Amino acid sequence: MLAASTTPVRQASVRAHNLALVLHTVANSTDPPSRAWVAGSTGLTRATVSALVDDLVAGGLLIEVDPPPRTGAGRPAAGLALTSAGPAGLGLEINVDYLAACVVDLTGAVRHRHVEHADQRPADPAQALAALGRLAATARLAAEADGLIVAGAALAVPGLVAGGVVRVAPNLGWQDVDAVAALRAVPELADLPITVDNEANLAALGELRVAGGAAAGTVGHPASHTSGDIPGAADPSTVPSPSAASSPVASSASAAFSPSGGASRREVRNSFLYVSGEIGIGAGLVLDGELYRGVRGWSGEIGHVTVYPDGRPCRCGARGCLEQYAGQEALARDEQLAAAALGIALSAVVNLLDVPVIVLGGAYAPIFGSLRAGIEAELRRRVLTAGLAPVTLRAAALGTDAAMRGAADVIIRGVREDPAAWLRRVS
Repeated sequence: MLAASTTPVRQASVRAHNLALVLHTVANSTDPPSRAWVAGSTGLTRATVSALVDDLVAGGLLIEVDPPPRTGAGRPAAGLALTSAGPAGLGLEINVDYLAACVVDLTGAVRHRHVEHADQRPADPAQALAALGRLAATARLAAEADGLIVAGAALAVPGLVAGGVVRVAPNLGWQDVDAVAALRAVPELADLPITVDNEANLAALGELRVAGGAAAGTVGHPASHTSGDIPGAADPSTVPSPSAASSPVASSASAAFSPSGGASRREVRNSFLYVSGEIGIGAGLVLDGELYRGVRGWSGEIGHVTVYPDGRPCRCGARGCLEQYAGQEALARDEQLAAAALGIALSAVVNLLDVPVIVLGGAYAPIFGSLRAGIEAELRRRVLTAGLAPVTLRAAALGTDAAMRGAADVIIRGVREDPAAWLRRVS
């Protein structure tokens, strides 16, 4: 959590830090706080907060809102809130059978959403990215017509990414594709900062940041199964509402794990494996609120975990990969076999990494009810600690939009974490 700076640093750095601190405080307050409350919460002087708020309002990041009615004497102070008419993030996704774009404003609201369903495998990378570029340009123009300023774009792809280059995407047939350069060739996108990441990683971030990483429902041995849910409340480290009397997490969360498991509620809520089920299968691993990428940034290729060593040949060249039994095409043939294969692969992950929560997204989310029993059966059978700390299994809150929502949030998060850079950009 941000705190008022006491380290002697350059004046510009102090201002940048304090701008971020004020914006963070407002963004994480349940009710619109007054300037005086922000000053008291941050430890900054009222004069400093007032000057910083003026800059954030002028830069299109904050707005002042009418205070709630007051019964006592005196005039109530105006509240502060994030604006819905300023910067926005452009989230893009290219997958095997669709292209997608969405625009999300600073408050996290989806303002525009465009999806085109078409098989991308026959198209070469240049054609597919050109089509996505046209979709992105349409989304940007629609956003600007609403008074939004697109701050940047992030692209989700089903493959291994390094430095903006898609090194390999087996299900698309891509290798060493410079996706950033291709998108910047679209005139309407040429001036935008653009980043590229794995779609499962971005979906996991979307689930963490947008949906709160909430966990609901557990699976373990019947004797130790607990019925309590952990609601998707805000992180207790965030700034509370000026009117908050107590933590909603502390008052309403029940123990999804036995005390012997040693997992705190924060760890349970902010540590999970997100599994994206499309034609291919990817995973994003979040540990204590941070995305784990691996040494080279290529972790999460759960679709190529072997579940049946002498099984079906895979596009990657191996045999028996999870994708061949639980990818979207295999799923259409046999849901129960897909559930069993998922349970086998997920059991290995839980045994290896002690992951407390598994979130099923992509094509798995709409049919979670059909898959759940088969996956749970394998988890109970194979997870060594299932009798001590039941594994939480749930459907993704963002459904099939998780990757592009997570991509858009990357851009919005950048503005919220460094408002000084945004103010320089628009000044």
